[in-house]
Amino acid sequence: MKIGYKLIAEGFGPQDLVRQAVRAEQAGFDFVEMSDHFHPWVEAQGHSPFVWNVLSAIAAKTSTLGLATGVTCPSVRYHPAIIAQAAATLALLSDGRFTLGVGSGERLNEHIVGRGFPGVHERHAMFDEALDIIRLLWQGGYQNYDGTYLKLEDARIFDLPDVLPTMAVAVSGPDSIALAAEHGDGLFAVEPKEELVSGYRAAGGTGPLYCEAPLAWATTEAAAVTAAHTTNAWSVAGWKVLAELPNPVNFEAAAATVREDDIREQFACGPDVERHLEVIGAFTDAGFDHVALMNAGPDPDGFFDFFEKELLPRLTTS
Repeated sequence: MKIGYKLIAEGFGPQDLVRQAVRAEQAGFDFVEMSDHFHPWVEAQGHSPFVWNVLSAIAAKTSTLGLATGVTCPSVRYHPAIIAQAAATLALLSDGRFTLGVGSGERLNEHIVGRGFPGVHERHAMFDEALDIIRLLWQGGYQNYDGTYLKLEDARIFDLPDVLPTMAVAVSGPDSIALAAEHGDGLFAVEPKEELVSGYRAAGGTGPLYCEAPLAWATTEAAAVTAAHTTNAWSVAGWKVLAELPNPVNFEAAAATVREDDIREQFACGPDVERHLEVIGAFTDAGFDHVALMNAGPDPDGFFDFFEKELLPRLTTS
């Protein structure tokens, strides 16, 4: 099992995210994973830097730490040719440490370019074409593509790594599982559902299985719950809601009825190592082997100390 650290791009500026990644490598994390957002989920988070700049800076300041997008939508805000080039470049800059996590996107980030955000069936079809284009360009040479939604004309990526990045495809149900098995080298999910793993394997999918475990470390449970409720109450709503809302104000409205008890149920809150192991164990028991720890607590440096001294020794002996 590989243990990762979720860089919360919506909660910290770019310099702090790079600093946290360096500290994560020192603390013993295997990889860091970072979302590719244009907006934060809620205004209280207050940040959303460009993931490709931040990960490139991290690649230059670390030596063993894996890097991953968690996840990028390559079909609306970006053309997939741009993502294919960006991923190839980052793979070279990181000496092969980069994993391209991709998904069909959220309205929150994709509507900003004024192309609209289609319904789930159409955006899966667009996503399918986008993954075709990325794979075409990674073959080398000049490529063309004439799809229903996306096109490519005489495009070539001149700087390709000898070993292409792993591409982990985000899944939430049967349609996305089929896409992941067809196009991906791995899977990415945010729920500890064994059926996502087994469905992917049954469809012929191989490779690493990425997920995010929701934690909130603080010296007291109350402080952890308050922090997570302030910045992450929206996450309780579930993916069918999260993919569709357009702006932070809408996520704030959707989270208005979320109680602190709802946060306690979903997140491991506070300093109790057993509770953190319980939440992480739900994902490992479901079959995930690359677990990114998402700390929604108020003190990232305190969390790194907790991880290094208390959590990591338990994870490596369990």
